[in-house]
Amino acid sequence: MMLYMATLETTVNGLKFKNPFVIGSGPPGTNANVIRKAFDEGWGGVVAKTISMDASKVTNVAPRYARMRASGSKEVFGWENIELISDRPFETWLEEFDSVKQSHPDGILIASVMEEYSKERWIEMIQRCQEVGIDAFELNFSCPHGLPERKMGAAMGEDPNIVGEVTSWVMEVATIPVWAKMTPNITHIADPGKRALESGANGLAAINTILSVMGVDLETLRPQPTVEGYSVPGGYSCKAVRPIALRMVMELARMMEEDFDKCTISGIGGIETGEDAAQFILLGAHTVQVCTGVMINGYSMVKEMSESLLSFMEKHSFETLDDFRGASLPFFSTHADLVERQAKAKAEAKARREGMVQKDAQWSGDDFVEQSDKLVSNDD
Repeated sequence: MMLYMATLETTVNGLKFKNPFVIGSGPPGTNANVIRKAFDEGWGGVVAKTISMDASKVTNVAPRYARMRASGSKEVFGWENIELISDRPFETWLEEFDSVKQSHPDGILIASVMEEYSKERWIEMIQRCQEVGIDAFELNFSCPHGLPERKMGAAMGEDPNIVGEVTSWVMEVATIPVWAKMTPNITHIADPGKRALESGANGLAAINTILSVMGVDLETLRPQPTVEGYSVPGGYSCKAVRPIALRMVMELARMMEEDFDKCTISGIGGIETGEDAAQFILLGAHTVQVCTGVMINGYSMVKEMSESLLSFMEKHSFETLDDFRGASLPFFSTHADLVERQAKAKAEAKARREGMVQKDAQWSGDDFVEQSDKLVSNDD
């Protein structure tokens, strides 16, 4: 019996991850202290909270979260936030990036960056972040709320031409891997994804949160979360978005199969278990990111996720993530093809049934007479 020794170690865009689990950009990566905690707990990588050159223009409000639970249950399956990008000074972030790389040189530290539609600002931000030793960039083309007046986030990501243009600016000066983070708030996510890759991005991250209204308080008649009686549509995340995220990761992976087979995907959306991660990898993801799950379950959840993903791999005799990455993609087709396949399967099943009936009928006829004759002969 062959003994399979599964490993979660993986190399993505030349970066060596101890496992595919990455903290997604947001509150769990909001400063150097929590980033160090994530690495100490065993996360393979951390995408820090999104930064910009001028944090003075970023002002968060409170409350900024709303949760959806099943009736009579405390379990959160839907989460909305109206939180903006980091409001900490750019220079502070540079110091903390440098500090984290000094204390945790093997941890993969990814800077999530977002700027206005200005080539000079993007280039300066990329160059200065690289100088402090980060491992990769994630271009935030996908924040669904806040700062649209500065044409940042999803205001860029919804336009494939702008995505391509800004990515090309970054790639002029980037010397480390670059992922473009995609917005789900678009009809065809593969369109901006393709433009980012055509412009030189090494990979894509998908999805960011889905623009939403969590609900309305039926006592006050005010939308939630309510700030001084008012609200704004926010980003929806948690387990409820996972089916949508899986679909969009699948679409990106299929788009990338021929022309961008060397590029990578970091899957995001409702991941809380190793089994969740396995589904994203089966649909083409190289790493998986967790943000809301960490806010609910804590940084230590990576241990159980790692154990359950290893159990899945050992069950199927997979030694590495490469052994099953994208394995489920060939089983997607068109509805017309499904109709044809089902009709063929029914016809084959019918033919088998009729063949069995014919065989049974033949036995009950000629074979029965022959067997009867033998019995009579034996009686004589």
